[in-house]
Amino acid sequence: MAPPARTILHVDMDAFFASIEQLDHPEWRGRPVIVGAAPDRRGVVAAASYEARAFGVRSAMPSREAGRRCPQAVFVRPRMARYAEMSERVRGILRRFTPVVEPVSIDEAVLDATGTERLWGDGEALARRIQTAIREELGLSASIGVASNRFLAKIASDLHKPGGRVVVPPDPAAVREFLAPLPVGRLWGVGQVTERRLVAAGVRTIGDVQRAGVAGLMPLLGRPTAEWLFALAEGRDDRPVGGPEEERSISREHTFETDCASRAAVEARLLELAADVGRRLREGGWYAGVLRLKVRWAPFRTVTRQRTVWPPLCDDFSLREHARALWCAEPMRQPVRLIGFGAAGLTRQPPSADLLESATGERRRRELVSRAMDELNRRYGLGAVRLAGGEDDGSPPRRRARA
Repeated sequence: MAPPARTILHVDMDAFFASIEQLDHPEWRGRPVIVGAAPDRRGVVAAASYEARAFGVRSAMPSREAGRRCPQAVFVRPRMARYAEMSERVRGILRRFTPVVEPVSIDEAVLDATGTERLWGDGEALARRIQTAIREELGLSASIGVASNRFLAKIASDLHKPGGRVVVPPDPAAVREFLAPLPVGRLWGVGQVTERRLVAAGVRTIGDVQRAGVAGLMPLLGRPTAEWLFALAEGRDDRPVGGPEEERSISREHTFETDCASRAAVEARLLELAADVGRRLREGGWYAGVLRLKVRWAPFRTVTRQRTVWPPLCDDFSLREHARALWCAEPMRQPVRLIGFGAAGLTRQPPSADLLESATGERRRRELVSRAMDELNRRYGLGAVRLAGGEDDGSPPRRRARA
C-alpha cells in the first residue's frame, strides 16, 4: 500500500518588516510604509506594506524609484534585531503544533504536521489555528499553504496574500489542475534565463510543461533538468522538511574596495568564492542541486542567475565550472561592486554511483580529489593546496604548498 499523504504547511508572514513597523507605530497603520534607504539616498527597498505595494513599490526596488512612485510613504530604516526577535516568536508559536519546523528565511517556515490530525484536525484546521495564534498573540498576519509536499505548499501560500489559506488536495489529477494555469516561472529552479528559454519555445505555463513532457523539454534543458521540472509540474516533490538545525543554503560574497571593471579580476574572485562554498558544502556533508551567481553593478543594481544541476554535487571542479559559466553568460556593461556565489537545494543524501557515472563519468573522482585537498588544507593550513586557475576539467590539480 502507498504511504499516506504528508501534511506540509508553508507559513509566509505578510509584509513582515513593514507590518512590524506598523505594529510598533500605530500612527502608521493604513499608511504606505517602506522599509529601506531614504528616498534621497542610494539604496533599495527591503520591504513594503500592502498600502505601498498598491503604488507599484516592491522589494529590491531602488529607494529613489519607490519615492517617485509613492512620495507620501513613510520611509524607515530596517531594524533587523527587532525583526529577528519577532521571527523567533513566530517560530515559537509554530513549534507548539509540530516539532518539525524548518525556517526558510526570517519570515518563512515549512512545517511537517503529518500525524498531528488527532491533536489539531486536518491541515486546513491547523493552518487556521496557526493564523489565529499569530494574529492574537503578535498582531501580525500570515498566509499559509497546505499540501502534501513543500513545493505545492509554497505555491499555495503565495496565491491569496495577505492572510490567505489555500489547501491543495492530494489527488494527482487535482494537483495537475491546480498547477496548470500558473506561469512556468513558479517552478522551483526556473530562473530568469531558463524562463526566457522556455517562453521563447512556447512553454509559458506549468500546464505547458505537463503537456510537453520530458521528451519535449529535453532539447531545451537536457534530460536531468527536464525530468526535474516535469516532476514538479506533476506536483511530485519528495524533499524532506528539516528541523531548525538544517542549513538550507550556503553562499559567499565579496565587495570590492573600488568598483572593478576587469572581467578577469571578477572571475578570479568568483572562483575563490566557489571553492570556499565547496569546502563548506563538504564540511557539512551537503550536496547542492542549485547554484547561484549574484552580481551587484555600479550604480546600485543587483542581478542573480541560477541553474539547477543533477545529480547534486559538492566538488570544486564542478562548482568552479558552473560559476564560470554563469559569469560568462552575463554581459559586463558596468564595473562590479559585489560578486557572490551560492549553493541551495541542499541534500545530505549522496548521489548513487550509477547516477554519478551516467552524469559525467568523472564526478566521483572529482569529489574524492576535492576531499583530499580539504584534508591537506586542514593538515598544513587553509590555502596550502588549491586548484590552479585553468584546471577545471577534472584533471588532478597542481598543488602549491605554503610553509
